[in-house]
Amino acid sequence: MTGATIRSAKPPLSVAAALSSPERLAAVHATLPAYAGPDSDFTGIADLAAGLFSAPIALVSLIDDATQWFLARKGISEISANARETFCAHLLTGSGAPLVVRNALKDRRFSRLPTVTGEPRLRFYAGVPIMHVGHPIGSVCVFDVAPRADVPQDALLHLHQFAKLAGTLLLLKEEARRRATANEAIAREEQRHASALEAANVGNWLWNLKTGTVVGNPPLMRMLDLKPGAPLTARKVFSAIHPEDRKATIASLREALKTGAEYDGMFRAVATGRWLLGRGRVHELDGEGRPLMFLGITLDVTEGQIASERMRLLLRELNHRVKNTLAMLQSLARQTLRRTNDPVAFMEAFAGRLQAISEAHGLLSDYEWGRIRLTPLLQAQIKPYVDDLDAQVEIHKDEVQLGPDQAIGLGLVLHELASNARKYGALSRVGGKLVLTARVVKDEGKPVLHMTWHETGGPPVEPPKRDGFGIVLIERSLDKVLGSSVHLEFLPSGLTALVRLPLE
Repeated sequence: MTGATIRSAKPPLSVAAALSSPERLAAVHATLPAYAGPDSDFTGIADLAAGLFSAPIALVSLIDDATQWFLARKGISEISANARETFCAHLLTGSGAPLVVRNALKDRRFSRLPTVTGEPRLRFYAGVPIMHVGHPIGSVCVFDVAPRADVPQDALLHLHQFAKLAGTLLLLKEEARRRATANEAIAREEQRHASALEAANVGNWLWNLKTGTVVGNPPLMRMLDLKPGAPLTARKVFSAIHPEDRKATIASLREALKTGAEYDGMFRAVATGRWLLGRGRVHELDGEGRPLMFLGITLDVTEGQIASERMRLLLRELNHRVKNTLAMLQSLARQTLRRTNDPVAFMEAFAGRLQAISEAHGLLSDYEWGRIRLTPLLQAQIKPYVDDLDAQVEIHKDEVQLGPDQAIGLGLVLHELASNARKYGALSRVGGKLVLTARVVKDEGKPVLHMTWHETGGPPVEPPKRDGFGIVLIERSLDKVLGSSVHLEFLPSGLTALVRLPLE
């Protein structure tokens, strides 16, 4: 319909103003499909209009500021036209009244249009505007290549009904598009939430209280060791809870249903024994205020529960060790004070022993009051009393793990031996040396640490005339470890200490 080469006259100012009207264009864009072209849903309207007028050409169209888009057409192949060169543009200046042109060649408004002067040489036109919120946005129209003298009034009334039908259909289709877009956005958002819950291993569930069914996501099914895809009921979910925790969990849920408060409970899965934290609340009520839906999430908090239990055990162990240490310090203070009246000497002796206990405690604390290796204990107790550890101390040992009582007791023994060697023994002279051997042997099938402390290159050694507190402390520091012993030999060449320490 736009193939003519003859230039048409410019449309009247009223038509141009109607085409570019912001209010009208807003109404057009509110219903304009994303693809403005032939739509099979409007074909029936075009066919009915053509049949009503026995016309060879019929259109259902939308008109923006520049283009007339054909939603349905009969008798032509084009899908659009220049809006300024169409009959239908003149419908936009009215208030919804039909437009009838009996002979376009004799009508000065249309006689110079390309479709009149050229192919298909249109002569007759009847059209009714499609209205939306009071503005004309398109048309339903028919054409003939022969002029017509009379147009039945009832035919125009039916054409008007077709235009209303087209307008209603446009609105319905636009509403459907909007809903589809909104549903797609909701679906994407739900998928994003589901992916986030899956990635974070967060189980979520919706309990239908009326039917007793539960809908859960894959993480929840894994946590409870339930088969994915199988119908899920509240009874199955409760059966997946550890029997020792089931009654309390059901009671908490019932309380939340009764009061509307938030459910917050912890329980174990019967299949895996893992600790799970459940949170949720009533999501929907019926007309009488009774709960219909209960929405919740479930988290695997096993690691946190284990850490919490470990912390409780650690605190109990620490409390026990602190009490033992305080008792040991009191005993050390009394024994040290009993053997000296000199405050300076007392502070020196007591401070050293306190430091030895502190070093052992520090190592145990680093290992959360578990077991510590022998090597760091040896280094912590001997290093303060030597100038060059590698040159003055020769160590041959098996690496072993020591418990708290073993570490504290052996630490005190090593401290007393090292401080004595620094004051009176091999570590008090240049060239003096300490040789330490620690081997693990089997004694009645159980591991026992045999340690030998031997000093060489120091001043001659004579057995003491009476046991001082240091000797007593060395021999009694391991009293808390059953089967342990410390034996001292005052050889002329240097002090030798033999330590026996069961490792279990």
